Amino acid sequence: MNPRISLRIDELVVRVRSRGGVVASAVLHRDGVSAGTIAAAVSAGALVRLRRRWVAVPDADPFLAAAARAGVTLACSTAAVRHGLWVLSTGAIHVAAPPHAGRISVASETRVHRCRPLVPRHPEHLVDDVVNVLGVVSGCLPDEQALAVWNSALNKKLVTLEEMRRYPLTSRGLDLAARATPLADSGLETFLIERLRWLGVRLTAQAWILEHRVDLLIGERLVVQADGGHHVGSQREADVRHDTLLALNGYHMIRVGYHQLIGDWPSVQQAIMSAIAQGLHRAR
Repeated sequence: MNPRISLRIDELVVRVRSRGGVVASAVLHRDGVSAGTIAAAVSAGALVRLRRRWVAVPDADPFLAAAARAGVTLACSTAAVRHGLWVLSTGAIHVAAPPHAGRISVASETRVHRCRPLVPRHPEHLVDDVVNVLGVVSGCLPDEQALAVWNSALNKKLVTLEEMRRYPLTSRGLDLAARATPLADSGLETFLIERLRWLGVRLTAQAWILEHRVDLLIGERLVVQADGGHHVGSQREADVRHDTLLALNGYHMIRVGYHQLIGDWPSVQQAIMSAIAQGLHRAR
């Protein structure tokens, strides 16, 4: 192979990797890469042609490569994870296709969403826009899980409620927009608040107490902290110090873990109900 062409192939591979490892040929053409250079890279095994419009590096992200091959877009909870949003379960793969698209060849465990997107999907993008993610989860995920994704997007400032309410949301989307808040720092906090609303006491998410934020303040004195997987090491030590400070200042603490909240909610609810029944949420 001509050394000059080889060098150009190396540069091309670097360029494809910088764009996520899977890229539409049209994008490369606009960058000044010729069809001949792309063909040479494919022939040399430096790139793989997924279908006529897409090429990828051999070790590309398998989800992106599969989406390009099938002509779909990663969507719903699958795309939510890509945007760094809190998602309870990532088991099934969710993709989106045009409403009137023909048969889509995907794995049996993949769910194909054919609903009309809130924002037009660019044909060269393989991961759905955050706005579309919120639109799709509204009709797909259970209520608490969908709300957790909405809250996560708001908390990360990837979208605002004002913006979301201007889109043509479904009735369920409108309901989520009415309840969503940027204050919930994780899905666990969303679950806590949604599951405790029936108690009829004041619930304050991310309350600032004694120089630190707490996940949930019930009434004036009952603090509930929901520990995710990151509450280890130095984070755990900081939590213990703050727990002690709260106790010394008259607050009552209930700290629960991820598996308790997700797999043993009745015991968590019973502990909180008992504390409220004893008046531990009230200022003395």
